[in-house]
Amino acid sequence: MTTAESTVDLAVIGSGSAAFAAAIAATNRGKHVVMVERGTTGGTCVNVGCVPSKALLAAAEARHGAGAAGRFPGLADAEVPVGFGELIGGKDALVGQLRTEKYTGLAADYGWEIVHGTATFTGTTESPALDVTLTDGGTRHIEAAHYLIATGSAPWAPPIDGLEQAGCLSSTTAMELGALPQSMLVVGGNAIGLEQAQLFARLGTEVTVVEALERLAPFEEPEISAAIENVFADEGIGVHTGATLTSVRIEDGARIAAVRTRSGEEIELRAEQLLVATGRRAVTEGLGLDAVGVKTGTRGEVVVDDHQRTTNERIWAAGDVAGGPQFVYVAAAQGTLVADNALDDAERTLDYTALPRVTFTSPAIAAVGLTDAQVAEAGLRCDCRTLPLEHVPRALANRDTRGLVKLVADASTGRVLGVHVIADGAGDLITAATYAITAGMTVDQLAHTWAPYLTMAEALKLAAQTFTADVARLSCCAG
Repeated sequence: MTTAESTVDLAVIGSGSAAFAAAIAATNRGKHVVMVERGTTGGTCVNVGCVPSKALLAAAEARHGAGAAGRFPGLADAEVPVGFGELIGGKDALVGQLRTEKYTGLAADYGWEIVHGTATFTGTTESPALDVTLTDGGTRHIEAAHYLIATGSAPWAPPIDGLEQAGCLSSTTAMELGALPQSMLVVGGNAIGLEQAQLFARLGTEVTVVEALERLAPFEEPEISAAIENVFADEGIGVHTGATLTSVRIEDGARIAAVRTRSGEEIELRAEQLLVATGRRAVTEGLGLDAVGVKTGTRGEVVVDDHQRTTNERIWAAGDVAGGPQFVYVAAAQGTLVADNALDDAERTLDYTALPRVTFTSPAIAAVGLTDAQVAEAGLRCDCRTLPLEHVPRALANRDTRGLVKLVADASTGRVLGVHVIADGAGDLITAATYAITAGMTVDQLAHTWAPYLTMAEALKLAAQTFTADVARLSCCAG
């Protein structure tokens, strides 16, 4: 049976952060919204991304430190095997709670409908529509004034000889394992690979990381890469950078990976599990985009303009599927932007100049703004300073001085152009740096801004002071 609906103001495909932000903004305007979801409501972040990974990272960090069996079911001290199934169960319970509170319950509160099924565009470029194959049988035809594609992204693995036959984990399936593997090979040394590698290593798995580029965290400043490589070495995590996985095979129940090192040597690495963390790709398969004149890019992403409009004026895209920065807060901002532009003709855009990012290793990595290389590429004279954490009182009090803060400034104006951090609490510190860059602050202004003593955020002020003073010769609380 097919039902038709032609009074919808906004039809949304997907139910993640971008989708919900757009739906909330639209219903707040009194608009009629219908959302179509083919899988689990909530999208990547709450179900298989930010929330579950950070819950397990917290457990892994607790075990690595003093232990916290009371807070994390399945977690005892470092000498006792981890109850991995219990950890996964606790993670699943948290995910279920947040999915209910922040997604399914929220949709009910706002009053829009979530249709469970697979949506495909039909009609023409001038008159697009959606046909939905319902999960519980039947179909539904939806016509709307505007459509939002918010289908997100999925883990992607490069073509590697034998990989399909041998099988591998993604960042999603790794967090669904029933038992903790004895050994794991992680392919990819960027944010997701780093987080997953340290997570499993701290739970007791023997971990080795293979990264094709010349250093871990290859898109961060070189000083950051060197610091996290030292951390991994101290924690017994094997690292091969400038190395390429060429083939995989199964032998006696283990994965045997052939790896070409930077010197051209061929080596074999053996592990119980192989986790591939080499990036994500937009989810657009089966949407029927060609039928309604929506173009996609070289990696399958939906092509959009600065207003998130696709090549069809009535169809919009937001979040990972649109090929921009893959952060949940970017997806939410883009979803709201779509509602503003589609329903109010706001012609609004987003400024990504001061967009922060965090990798939740321990210590964490965070950055905002430009690297010194990017400043040089822009034709500006760069003035940079690096402050080791041994000069930060909070780090000394924590007995953990692994890390640094690097400030990148315009040598002509003193304006802060970038901040790069590896430190405990780096994500909180980078928020202050984001405000400083957004406000156009100079290094001198930052050096004379109030900073509470014995916080990691004070490192930002201390780093600014290094432009004019030797902070090693300041008293511990000198302003």
